[in-house]
Amino acid sequence: MRRGKTLFKFNSNGTSMISLIIPPGEQITKTQKKLLEEAGKASNIKSRVNRQSVEAALTSTRERLKLYPRTPNNGLVIYCGTVFSEDGRSEKKYTIDFEPYKAINRSLYYCGERFDVEPLKSLLEDDQRFGFIVVDGNGSLYGILQGSTRTILQIIKVDLPKKHGRGGQSALRFARLREEKRHNYLRKVAELATQHFITNDRPNV
Repeated sequence: MRRGKTLFKFNSNGTSMISLIIPPGEQITKTQKKLLEEAGKASNIKSRVNRQSVEAALTSTRERLKLYPRTPNNGLVIYCGTVFSEDGRSEKKYTIDFEPYKAINRSLYYCGERFDVEPLKSLLEDDQRFGFIVVDGNGSLYGILQGSTRTILQIIKVDLPKKHGRGGQSALRFARLREEKRHNYLRKVAELATQHFITNDRPNV
């Protein structure tokens, strides 16, 4: 995530840092039209310095878009604007464009004092899914963990009979009923585990 960390450090004196994301399949011409509309709005910015910076960033972004006859298979990301240099004393123009290493399925246009790199961070979330089951004497819970996202699939409750304090045949009968209900409960747990985590005889997590 070295590129993302670099982008995150940049900031500007105004709101002239453009973050642009075009998802796969979206037309470049649609985005060009959006940038033209934004250029019209930028002319109303009162601060002359900020207005010129925004207009320059929009122009540079549009020029960079012309390099792409169509949106790449995984989408297109462009960051462009006037940013402070590493020493924080001077400003420089910065533009970068790239196709993400995997599809980025969201659209973004943002113009502010920082680049919006949150969509890039989400790309780095672990794709691997883990299924988990929590089972006790009161019920069971089924869920999936993917990256930092936890999804609860199902929760069931159960009312298992307690131990019977009486002796004799009554105790034996209650013991059999208790074991039968425990067995049925565990069988239900296994059936639901198969339902949630097995597809076509193969694990889906």
